[in-house]
Amino acid sequence: MQDQLLLFVISFVANLLSALAGGGAGLLQLPALLFLGLPFSVALATHKVASVFLGLGATARHLQSSQFDVRFVGLILLSGLPGVLLGANLILQVDDRWAQLALGILTLSLGAYSYFKPDLGHVSDPKHRNLPGLLLGGLVLFAIGAVNGSLTSGSGLFVTLWLIVWFGLDYKAAVAYTLVLVGIFWNGFGAATLGWLGHIQWDWLPALILGSLIGGYLGAHFSIIKGNQLVKRSFEVVTVCVGVALIVRAV
Repeated sequence: MQDQLLLFVISFVANLLSALAGGGAGLLQLPALLFLGLPFSVALATHKVASVFLGLGATARHLQSSQFDVRFVGLILLSGLPGVLLGANLILQVDDRWAQLALGILTLSLGAYSYFKPDLGHVSDPKHRNLPGLLLGGLVLFAIGAVNGSLTSGSGLFVTLWLIVWFGLDYKAAVAYTLVLVGIFWNGFGAATLGWLGHIQWDWLPALILGSLIGGYLGAHFSIIKGNQLVKRSFEVVTVCVGVALIVRAV
């Protein structure tokens, strides 16, 4: 019972921050599962299942006030899902230490980049909406999808920043796309693949799911009512924390 309560608290805090920043729930949630005794592959698959409910909780709030462009919905799904499948198959066969170190350094740089670009993502600035721009954008989303399938921390943050930098979305819109499409579909696809190839700790899921749903909904609510400045600052804090955590874990 104490473990379940601890799981709920960690899941709630992690997913609240993730829904604000557009990613990073694995910063607290995955290490907690490892600390409580799950093997890495089981912890990763279990976390992926719980993360789907972050997307569901956030979606319940974003659908009330957000509008989604069908082009981006299709691009994110068609480009990212094959990458998720590739990454989920690879992670069960390789040592991910060096990948986590590289990802940590890159994630840390995302926060620094956003911090030193004070106007980034405050207003929508549509760009690269032609065919070449969409194709290149989709190629990068495929690569991020592979990261999502193989490593749990940081991939949503990459999608959020890529939508802002390449396509000119503001932070609130980019986070909405990430939480709905990455949170539900990418993570759901990754969870199904990892569950098929490995194992899921089903009896730990109720507390994780409840924390994900409540944290995801409240984080999305605060991001909508408080605006781009809060979302941007949350993104920067979470990326720095995720980056440092990945580097420490790798070394």
